[in-house]
Amino acid sequence: MGAASMTPLSTGPLHGVRVIELTKIWAGPYAGKLLAFLGAEVIRVESLDSLDASRRFGVKDINAAPGFQAVNPGKCSIQLNMKSDEGQRLLADLVKKSDIVIENLRPGAAKRLGFGYEQLRELKRDIIAVAMSMHGQEGPLSYQTGYAPSFSALGGVCHLVGLKDGAPKLLNVRYGDSSYGSAAAFAALVALYHRRRTGEGQYVDVSAVETLASVVGDAFMEYFLTGKVPTRNANRHSEMAPHGVYPCGDEDWISIAVRTQDEWHALCAAMGNPALAADPRFVDRAARQQHAAELDVLLEAWTKPQDAQELGERLRARGVAAFKSLNSIDLVSSDHLWRRGFFQHVSDPARGEMSIAGAPWRLSLTPAKITRSAPRLGEHNDYVFGELLGLSEAERERLVAEKIVY
Repeated sequence: MGAASMTPLSTGPLHGVRVIELTKIWAGPYAGKLLAFLGAEVIRVESLDSLDASRRFGVKDINAAPGFQAVNPGKCSIQLNMKSDEGQRLLADLVKKSDIVIENLRPGAAKRLGFGYEQLRELKRDIIAVAMSMHGQEGPLSYQTGYAPSFSALGGVCHLVGLKDGAPKLLNVRYGDSSYGSAAAFAALVALYHRRRTGEGQYVDVSAVETLASVVGDAFMEYFLTGKVPTRNANRHSEMAPHGVYPCGDEDWISIAVRTQDEWHALCAAMGNPALAADPRFVDRAARQQHAAELDVLLEAWTKPQDAQELGERLRARGVAAFKSLNSIDLVSSDHLWRRGFFQHVSDPARGEMSIAGAPWRLSLTPAKITRSAPRLGEHNDYVFGELLGLSEAERERLVAEKIVY
C-alpha cells in the first residue's frame, strides 16, 4: 500500500482543485502535468491490468521509466480495477470529491464504464469532464484512434514539413502530443473559470486532429483566401532572408534569421564583407529571397569552420537573431535555463534528488512548487482510499486481497 498520508500542494493558482486523470502515454498525462504545475492535486487512476505503456518504455522497473517520469511529476497514483463493480463505485466516490476528470480512453469507453459526462453529472452537478480523442467523441470518424504521428499527418502539419520538391515529413519533435495536451489543459482552465463565474460544469470534447490543424491555421487561411494549397518550403520564410540552419564545427549547427535591412547590414559586417550588403542579388529582402539558395551557400561556407556557440554570441551582440542548435546535453546544462527556473529539483524515494523540466511559463502569482517526482504505482492508495474516501485499514487490505486495488 502507499504512504499513510501526504501533504498536498499548498501553492499555485489551482490550489484546492482536484483532478482525476484516466489517461495514458503522453498527451493526456501532459494535460494533467500542466494542471499539476499550476497547483492542482492530480490523481492518476491506474492498475496492473491496464498499465500505462510509458511505465515500461526502456526499463524493467515500472517506477523508473524516463518517459513516465517526464510527464507525471507531482501527481498522485492509485491502483483501481475499473472493470469491477466495486472499483467503479470507489471511482464514483472520488468523482464526488473532485473538480475535473480528464480521460483519453477510446471514444465511448468512459460512458460504457459508467463515467460519461451525463453519468458524471449525476455524481457531481458542476463536474468538468475533458475527453481527449483523435477525432472527438462524435461524428463519422470518431471510432478511429491514433497516436501523435497520426495527429500531425491528419491535421496537415506534416504536409508543410520537408524540402520543396520532397515528400511530407514527420516532425522529430512531438507536436502531436504536446500541442494536443496543452489544448486540453487550456480548455479545462477555461471551463473551470466558467464554473467559478456561473456555478456550471462543462463537457469539453478535444480532438487531436482539430488541435493540430489549428497549429497551421495560417496555411488554411491562405488556402481559403487564395485557393492556393500551401507547399513545403524547407527553412524558407516569407518575411525573412536569410532564414535557415547552417553547419558549424564539431558537427554543430547555428540558426540565423534576418528580418530588417539593419540586421542584414549587421550580418554582412560580422562576416567581414560589408560590400555584400550592396550586392544586387541581396540588396533587399525581396532580392535575398529570390536568391536564397545562393545566399545559403555563402553563409554555409562562412559558418562551417566556426564554433556555433561563439558565433551565436557575436551575432546576437550585433542585433542578429542567431543561436546554436541545442542537443539534449546542451539543454540540460544551459545556465540560462537553470537561472530562469526552467529546470528544477524534485525528490524521488528510490533515487533521491533528481532534476526535471519545470513549467513552461512564469507567473506573477505565487507559483506551484513541485517537490515530488512522478509517483510509484499505487503510491497514494492509503491517502486516497483512507484519508479522502474514509476506508479503514481492514477495508483497504480486503480491496488489495480481492484485486480491486491492483
